[in-house]
Amino acid sequence: MFPGISKTMKYLFTILALFLSFTGKTQLSNLTPEILWSMKRISGGTVSPDGKFLLYGQRTFDLDKNKGNTDLFLINLEDNSIKQLTHTAFSEFDAQWGSDNKIWFLSSENNGIQVWRINPDGADKYQYSDFQNKEIEGFKISPDCKKILTIEAIPYKQSVNQIYTDLPLANARIEDDLMYRHWDHFDDFKKRHLILYEIDNSLNKIVDPGIDVLDDEPYDGVLPPMGGSEQVTFSVDNKKIIYTSKKMTGKDFAIHTNSDLYIYDISSKTTENITEANKGYDINPSFNVNGQLAWLSMARDGFESDKNDIIWNNGLTNVNLTEGVDLSVTDFSWNPSGEKLYFTAAVKGAIHLFEINLKKGKEPIIKQITDGAFDVVSISVGTNSIYFGKQSMIEPTDLYTLNLKTSKTTRLTNTNKEITDKLKMPSVEARWIKTTDGKDMLVWMVLPPDFDESKKYPALLYCQGGPQSPVSQYFSYRWNLALMASNGYVVIAPNRRGLPGFGQEWNDAISKDWGGQAMDDYLSAVDDAATLPYIDRERIGAVGASYGGYSVYMLAGIHQKRFKTFIAHCGLFNLESWYGTTEELFFADWDQGGPYWMDINEENYEKNSPHNYVENWDTPILVIHGGIDYRVPESEGMQAFQAAQLLGLKSRFLYFPTEGHWVQSPQNSILWQREFFRWLEEDLKP
Repeated sequence: MFPGISKTMKYLFTILALFLSFTGKTQLSNLTPEILWSMKRISGGTVSPDGKFLLYGQRTFDLDKNKGNTDLFLINLEDNSIKQLTHTAFSEFDAQWGSDNKIWFLSSENNGIQVWRINPDGADKYQYSDFQNKEIEGFKISPDCKKILTIEAIPYKQSVNQIYTDLPLANARIEDDLMYRHWDHFDDFKKRHLILYEIDNSLNKIVDPGIDVLDDEPYDGVLPPMGGSEQVTFSVDNKKIIYTSKKMTGKDFAIHTNSDLYIYDISSKTTENITEANKGYDINPSFNVNGQLAWLSMARDGFESDKNDIIWNNGLTNVNLTEGVDLSVTDFSWNPSGEKLYFTAAVKGAIHLFEINLKKGKEPIIKQITDGAFDVVSISVGTNSIYFGKQSMIEPTDLYTLNLKTSKTTRLTNTNKEITDKLKMPSVEARWIKTTDGKDMLVWMVLPPDFDESKKYPALLYCQGGPQSPVSQYFSYRWNLALMASNGYVVIAPNRRGLPGFGQEWNDAISKDWGGQAMDDYLSAVDDAATLPYIDRERIGAVGASYGGYSVYMLAGIHQKRFKTFIAHCGLFNLESWYGTTEELFFADWDQGGPYWMDINEENYEKNSPHNYVENWDTPILVIHGGIDYRVPESEGMQAFQAAQLLGLKSRFLYFPTEGHWVQSPQNSILWQREFFRWLEEDLKP
């Protein structure tokens, strides 16, 4: 029909047709993968030093080019007007306010990634750096705007081709220790060091060369691979740098989580470890205006999902501010006076804001200041207001402000209004059920648009990954529960054992019991849902990724005809082969008890590995895996698919050679969604 037009363009025409159909007053559309990827995505939301502006990023995607782009936006807090600050084809990132009330950011607009500065009115945009052949991945500006600290990839080890210079076409690696690959990449023979530069504001330039804060140390100045500028900071007097590092290499790095905070004295060029006594994670240092330091800390080495507390150095001693509350902190921020801290934590299936009052002469007082079926995903504190990002299972992120005097919440952005106003969206209900051991468990029920209780709907059991990550009110762009419901499915999303937000005991219960109580919790949720008049108990599927994919494989062997189909993405199939190929061994050691060859762990691996139950598989299964997933290597999915094929089951293998644990490129994500729903359509729709 359209000769010479690419398939992607046809998809775009389809989207355009959908939008044109929105012009009717009553004609609404259901959410689709294409519409989901047409939505703008908000990030950040930080208030300016003078309290007049809120800075945030907005990311859009071009399906035809298979790429995204982030621009910077400002909200004028006097009239809540919104202005786009940058308009380039290059993403601006790591944007932050200087004390000069100007915006500093990174961009590849000109000759590699460089540091830029711009005024809030969009004037005086300057490129401050002219780095040559440097890989800049993040930065932090000093309080006086006279120094800048960059995160740079610095070579520390030679590649095979550098060792054997007469073999330039040789393609090999030589490894003699662990952690040679991490999440989705092999070690690139570089460490992320912190380089300190002076700024000449009279010339609008950064003075090169800089000083390597870690000197020749073979360590990273942030935690790889996801740590960034939030893990480094300057002291209020501009004389010191505090950074996060796990100063280990090889096997030690693979089996420990013990990161520490280090203070680097700029004048003397000396470094001191200030958290040596703590053996778990210490990350994200932040000073208040009075020069008091706070950070996030976990106590137990090797446990990446331990209770996360806020530690405060009040000038005399370290105080654990959240020790007395059964909450695990995800983020925190000081108020301008330094007398209060605000933090976020998962609580009963949502992520909310809490306040800690630190006024002198009083015990710290903690209170929850937001409530409802939503997640708080970012925080920035002004004098009388908190600015935060908010999302739910049926609403993408937008920015809001909470007046601390009146407790009134005001919406500041409605970024996707032109899309969401023309969609029929699902609804979400909370349902509390009893588990097999008599506990109360929250199950989110996501109901299709135009839900009719008198009808029978197919259902999906959603199995969460992690395993210790919350089934909160998140809005995902792949595992989007609203999108599943919009395709006509009731989504059953249990907060099973192992999820934060229900106390540390509930969170810790899954370790060394992956296939036990958590599976019982899933089956309890399904059995309860099957009693509801609107659930067609003959058409229930189970879907999940990572530990959720593991759960699908495990359920396939024990479900006793409850499910009609399964979808497992990047799931663990054989715990022994997984232990031998995964990278961060501290995770495997903590949750499985250690190596499979130890006698003490034999029963655990036998009881909890899905491959030991494969003889019971009797249900169709779609297996999905990424080729550069090194947390759960591709062979896990291949083993599961091969077993299903040899058992004669209807099965399919969807493989993405260039994707890791997550499917991130736009077109691959759209393909993922289409195959996901095609499979469900085959097995669950009449």
